[in-house]
Amino acid sequence: MAAVRISSRSGLPSLLVYLGIGVLMGQDGIGDIKFDNAELTQVIGYAALVVILAEGGLGTKRKEIKPALPAASTLALFGVAVSVGVTAAGAHYLTGLGWRQALIIGAVVSSTDAAAVFSVLRRIPLPARVTGTLEAESGFNDAPVVILVVAFSTAGPIEHWYVLLGEIVLELAIGAAVGLAVGWLGAWGLRHVALPASGLYPIAVVAIAVTAYAAGALAHGSGFLAVYLASMVLGNARLPHWPATRGFAEGLGWIAQIGMFVLLGLLVTPHDLGDDIWPGLVIGLVLTMVARPLSVVLSLLPFRVPWPEKTLMSWAGLRGAVPIILATIPMVNGVDGSRRIFNIVFVLVVVYTLVQGPTLPWVARKLHLGDQPEAADLGIESAPLERLRGHLLSVAIPKGSRMHGVEVGELRLPAGAAVTLVVRDGKSFVPMPATVLRRGDELLVVTTDPVRDAAERRLRAVAHGGKLAGWLGTDGAGG
Repeated sequence: MAAVRISSRSGLPSLLVYLGIGVLMGQDGIGDIKFDNAELTQVIGYAALVVILAEGGLGTKRKEIKPALPAASTLALFGVAVSVGVTAAGAHYLTGLGWRQALIIGAVVSSTDAAAVFSVLRRIPLPARVTGTLEAESGFNDAPVVILVVAFSTAGPIEHWYVLLGEIVLELAIGAAVGLAVGWLGAWGLRHVALPASGLYPIAVVAIAVTAYAAGALAHGSGFLAVYLASMVLGNARLPHWPATRGFAEGLGWIAQIGMFVLLGLLVTPHDLGDDIWPGLVIGLVLTMVARPLSVVLSLLPFRVPWPEKTLMSWAGLRGAVPIILATIPMVNGVDGSRRIFNIVFVLVVVYTLVQGPTLPWVARKLHLGDQPEAADLGIESAPLERLRGHLLSVAIPKGSRMHGVEVGELRLPAGAAVTLVVRDGKSFVPMPATVLRRGDELLVVTTDPVRDAAERRLRAVAHGGKLAGWLGTDGAGG
C-alpha cells in the first residue's frame, strides 16, 4: 500500500517501485532470495497480464475508443512492424547483436505496456482522441507482439514474412471474434440471470473475462485480444452493481501488478547487468527517438492527426512489465544469449520509464494538450445509498396481504420515505399518489437513514391492517 501511494504521488508507473522491492528481496539485496525460474515467471506474468488487460478493458469507454479504433489498430499492427524493424536494425548495427537476438529485442520492446499506459494516462487530462488511441493501442498490440516473439524464439529458421503475417492476422481475427462473442454472451447473461448475492457479480465479470482468454487460446487465437475486447464489452453493458465490480477489478489489477513486478525484480541479477547497460541505453534511444516516432507518423498519415498529438503519442509509448515478461520467452525456449536479451530489456525498460513517465505531463503542457479539459462524464452509480445515508427497501405484496387495493398516497409513509418504483407483471413504472397497489407487486421504497425503521413499521402495519392501520391499533410491530 505504501508503494502504491509513492508511485501515485511521484507520477511514476508502479512498475519501478515494485521492481525495486523485488530486487531488494533478491540475491543481490537484503532478502538474499535466489530465484531463477523463468518458466514460472512467464506463467505468472501471463496470468497477471490477463487480469491487467481485463481491468483496462472494463474501464475503457466506448464513446472514447470507438472513433480511435482505426488509428489504434493501425498503430498496433503496422506501427509495431515498423518499430520492430527499426529497433532490430539499430540493435544489430550499433551493438553487434545477431539478427535473431536483435529481432527478438525489437519485438519485445515494441509493445506499449497496458498497465503503464492505463495508470499514467488516466491521471492526465488529455483529449479523448489521444487517450482513446493510446489505450486501445496498448490493449491491442500485446497480441501481435507475443506472436512475433514466439516465432523469433522458436528453434529453426524464421518463417517467411508473409506466412508470419498470415498467422498474426488469423490469430487476431479468431481472438477478436471469441472476445466479442464471450463479452456479449456474458453481459446478456448477467443482465437476465439474477445472482443471489451482489458480491457475486464482480467475481462473475472477472471469470467471464478470464474465460474469454481461455477460449481464445484454445481456439488458436489471441487470448490477450479476446480478454481485452470481452472486458470492453462488459464494461459498457450497464451491468448490475457496476461500481462494486469496477472497484473489485481495480483491486485485482493492483494485486496482479504487484505480484508480477516483484517476481520480475527477483528474477533479475543486478551484478550481471554491467555489460548490458550500454546496449540497453543505445537500443532504448533508437526505440524512443527513432522507431516509435517513425511508427506513429507513418501509421497516422491517413488520419489527419495534428502534429502536437502525434508528438505526444510518440513520447507516450510507455514500456513496462510486458516487455520484461516477453523477454522470458527466449529464456524458456533456450535461445542463445537469452539471458543477455533479458538484461538488456530490463535496463531499457527501467531507464526509459524513469525518463518518459514523469515527463509526460510536462510534454503535454508544452504541446498545449489538456489545457482545456473536456467536460467530465457524469458519475452515475446504481443506488449508492450507503454514501447518501439512505436505504432502498424492496417490498413484495404477497397473496392475502391487506396492502392490496391501497393507493400509494394512502400508505402515509413518514416524511423522508417514498415509493419510487413499482414492478408489476415483469414491467416497472414510477407510481403516482393515486396508483392502486395489487397482489404480486414489488415496491422499491427509498428512505433517509433516520426514518428507515419507521417506514418499515408503517409498511408492515398496512400489510396487516390495510389503509386504516394505525387508526385501528395496528402498528406493524408484530413483524
